[in-house]
Amino acid sequence: MKVMIMFPGQGPQFPGMLHQLPEVSSTIYLLQQASEVLGEDILSLDTQEALVSTRAVQLCLLVSGVIHTHFLQENHITFDLSCGLSIGAFAAAVSCGALAFEDALRLVSLRGELMRQAYPQGYGLMAIRGLFQNQVESIIESLSLQGEIIYLANLNGEQQFVIAGTDRAMELAQLKAHALGGDGRKLNVSVPSHCPLLEKSAEVLADAFKNISLKRPRYGYLSGSTARVLWKADAIADDLAWNMARQVRWSDAMVSAYQRDTRLAIELPPGSVLTSLARPVMSAGGEALAFSQQPIETLQVLTQRYHHQR
Repeated sequence: MKVMIMFPGQGPQFPGMLHQLPEVSSTIYLLQQASEVLGEDILSLDTQEALVSTRAVQLCLLVSGVIHTHFLQENHITFDLSCGLSIGAFAAAVSCGALAFEDALRLVSLRGELMRQAYPQGYGLMAIRGLFQNQVESIIESLSLQGEIIYLANLNGEQQFVIAGTDRAMELAQLKAHALGGDGRKLNVSVPSHCPLLEKSAEVLADAFKNISLKRPRYGYLSGSTARVLWKADAIADDLAWNMARQVRWSDAMVSAYQRDTRLAIELPPGSVLTSLARPVMSAGGEALAFSQQPIETLQVLTQRYHHQR
């Protein structure tokens, strides 16, 4: 059986998150490297004021994901797949050896700035729960016909979706969702990700990737956009560059992981949202756990158990 690590997208970040990283032999070095590459103190990006910026959020999530990966590896926890939601895909690419950390820092810094400049205000994301896909699509279609800017951004579960668009469109969608028995909640994300609104920004990022050399990953890189395991460097580069403008198919990705004999999914900090999304799939014969909710000894035992069942 296989083990997969998962990296969250924007939303679960919190002030001080880079000051609560695990102490491993490489922590200080990686933090120093990040500061040198960015030309600023990376530890200054996790303040409450700094995290208003999507660039700061994305860089914090990248650094956190990479250092927590090192922590697991130093504790003899090995993996067979890595998968990240949205910005989490960059940490996933670094963790499996496809993308160098310093290159990821430069690319994520650019990604965050491009997204911030594209829609500095008036746009964002909203989670819709309790409705089926056809109901959510019907809401989006009706509002689009009224001239509202709104898209289906994430397919996270059978009744868990994310929509993107203007603040007004999401407010209207929330009312319609409530009328149908669902629930809408604005996410802590300041840009309308995973829809055509970011295609121009993704094109600029794709151009930046032309100057970056990626490698074949040491273990599988599972795309949260296509739900496919990618091994070719150019395919991973394309996935990373364009995922901000592509719909997230997280539910399909979890099914794809399970079909490839993944039976243990570990979500790296911060948060446990991906764990709740993966659990319905993994519960058929495996487990989904959040690093933040388990002692390292438990993760060690479970990893060894599932690897021995191959």
